[in-house]
Amino acid sequence: MISKVEITEVCPRDGFQNVKDFIATDKKIEIAKTLIDSGFKEMEIVSFVSPRWIPQMADAADVVNELDKYRREKNIDIKFIGLAPNAKGVENAVKTGVDGIVCPISVTEKHNLSNVNRTIDESFKDLERTIKTYEGIDVTVGLACTFISPFADDPISVDNIKRMSERAYNIGARKVVLADTVGTASPAVVESILSQLSGEYDFDKVSLHLHDTAGFALINAMIGVKHGFVKYESSAGGLGGCPFAPGAAGNVASEDILNLFKEMGIETGVDFDKVLIAVDKIKESVNASIVSHMYPFCRNQR
Repeated sequence: MISKVEITEVCPRDGFQNVKDFIATDKKIEIAKTLIDSGFKEMEIVSFVSPRWIPQMADAADVVNELDKYRREKNIDIKFIGLAPNAKGVENAVKTGVDGIVCPISVTEKHNLSNVNRTIDESFKDLERTIKTYEGIDVTVGLACTFISPFADDPISVDNIKRMSERAYNIGARKVVLADTVGTASPAVVESILSQLSGEYDFDKVSLHLHDTAGFALINAMIGVKHGFVKYESSAGGLGGCPFAPGAAGNVASEDILNLFKEMGIETGVDFDKVLIAVDKIKESVNASIVSHMYPFCRNQR
């Protein structure tokens, strides 16, 4: 049994970008600051995408600037990550000074075309050009639909996951994220795929990103622990989803996965109570449902 895990908080990016009503910039910043104070060492804070497609992220540069000031003033050790699906997004991300970018590439052609409007090979060629253009940039490759695709005629290949991971590392990616983008991968499917992949990775270079559409996320996190995975991604309040994966629910709630690891005796370094305060602020300021087991329970106990 592993004794410690690292959790990347993704609510300010993955959670907020799926909220239709625009969240006031000062509210986004206030919530993110509370999450920073909770002790996360890495946080996805914005997406660098066209406001025409995702208006919620139109204030990305302002959010980055304010949060960077905050961590400097308080001398907090945290890495800020932004999602950048194309060359223009990477250019904008570099201008803001985020510490790293995550580039999504689906493990199936059909979802990649739906998600970023290019083939897998085109996505990798764009990524390789990006890494060469911005030498030294910290890049994570998010492998969307690692476990299951939203399209019935879009099968998953473990060999393809292995090849894509190897290709990402070979061109200079710091980390690969294995994502259950739809959130319907059963524990049996996750067990099967992770058992075939667990010997393929340096565990410091791979994360699990689990959505909770079918209610399997916590079980799948336990399967990840069983196979030695030590990096996970979660979203305060369970916010999130994928605009191009119809029906997908949010990420596993940060407060739920923190509670799971606590009960398993696994250290996270994150303050559970401060995360609940952040969820309080989300509930007050964001027009989105809180999808969490622990939050309503703990709120009733306070």
